[in-house]
Amino acid sequence: MSAFADQVFLLARRSVVRTIRQPANVVFPLVFPMLLLAVNSGGLKAETRLPGFPTKSFVAFALAVPFIQGALFATMNAGTDLARDIQTGFLSRLSLTPMRGIAVLAGQLGGVVTMGVIQATVYLSVGLAVGVRPASGALGVLVLFGFALLVSLGFGALGAFAALRTGSGEAVQSIFPAFFVFLFISSMNIPRNLIAAGWFRDLATANPVSYLIECVRSLLITGWDGQALALGFGIAAAITVVALALASWALRVRMAR
Repeated sequence: MSAFADQVFLLARRSVVRTIRQPANVVFPLVFPMLLLAVNSGGLKAETRLPGFPTKSFVAFALAVPFIQGALFATMNAGTDLARDIQTGFLSRLSLTPMRGIAVLAGQLGGVVTMGVIQATVYLSVGLAVGVRPASGALGVLVLFGFALLVSLGFGALGAFAALRTGSGEAVQSIFPAFFVFLFISSMNIPRNLIAAGWFRDLATANPVSYLIECVRSLLITGWDGQALALGFGIAAAITVVALALASWALRVRMAR
């Protein structure tokens, strides 16, 4: 057990260090969500005057989006790095050592989760700096970080699965726009009950990303909303379990090759 923990720690540290050495993989996931937040907050703040809008601060309403957006970047970063290991033969060399296959996956995802926590810290710090005060208090902030960790793990595992199946960083990057589409057809910019277009409201309701965003949003502007938390954590947990199972299976197939 100690040897397994050491293996995971070493690979997770390698994943974090490799990410830090590529500034684009650090700066872009931190800066782009904040730029989008600034643009949306400036252009859509009139929504707060709609009857039934849950807050007077659009920044507080939109701050939930970067947490999910950052997880989407985790998908690309985790998959691209793992695909590079496959292309360079690093994974093949690991298969010739006593390194356990599951430690390879856990180490890679450990680095992704670490970056996810760093991203969540930055997003929340920016929100606090501009006057957002989480309605759920200090305990809600801890729950928020736990949720960010879970979502990063789930989406990171999806990226790892794509990398293990394709062995190509370009193929992993090509699926990123597809995930981004799910973000834009969600309730990221307006509550679902205030969406006037019926077809768009139906798509946003069927879209699981809406519930991930609304889980974070409930902690920031509503407080303790049991339904939003249950749906958000339940969907995030389901994505994580399925993605980990797929990634573990793909790893066994890849290592067998």
